[in-house]
Amino acid sequence: MNITAALGFLWDYRLALSIGLGNTLYFTALGLAFGLTLGFLVSVVRQAGHPVLQVIATTYVEIFRGTPVLIQLFWFFFCLPAILGMELGNVFSTVLTLSLYMGAISSESFRAALKSIGAEQRDACVALGLPARVSVPYVILPQTVLRAVPTLLSNCVTLFKESALVSAVGMADLMYQGQMIADSTARPIEILTATALIYFIIAFSVTRIVSFYERGYLARMRL
Repeated sequence: MNITAALGFLWDYRLALSIGLGNTLYFTALGLAFGLTLGFLVSVVRQAGHPVLQVIATTYVEIFRGTPVLIQLFWFFFCLPAILGMELGNVFSTVLTLSLYMGAISSESFRAALKSIGAEQRDACVALGLPARVSVPYVILPQTVLRAVPTLLSNCVTLFKESALVSAVGMADLMYQGQMIADSTARPIEILTATALIYFIIAFSVTRIVSFYERGYLARMRL
């Protein structure tokens, strides 16, 4: 294969790939924002001790961790509108799926971090007379996030890669654009290889950040 010709071919489609990458990052960011918030709330509920809420939260986590993301996406895109009798659209289905999936996997990271926070922290909040609306966001949450950062960053990489599935419901993300260009030009080797490299470069960069943070965190823990 002529490398120069391949690079020239890819350069001609740089705008379409850039638009697709932008959409991928946009939906990933929305899934992260909603999912991390949901994940923390679910982890708090599972730690709170209320049996009914614990069952509901645990069921949600196990379902979304134990089923393929593609099935979840299809269910929200095809089945939920049929149940509700209204059209939800692929954008809503995409954001909902990514958010719920991220909420499920990140809740386990938050739950592990919450368990690592000593009981004396909560006891101190009670002794100071701090209500839950103050102690949770200002005392518990910062420590939880700090301890959960490595696994949360790994979850971010997972969500970024899983977002490629949204092309199945017609979202013009990076994978969708790559497929369309490959189909229209009959040159799948160049375009799909370039698409895979873009995913790899971004995912690899984040994993390096995770490794760097973990080394720094462990070094601080030894001090």
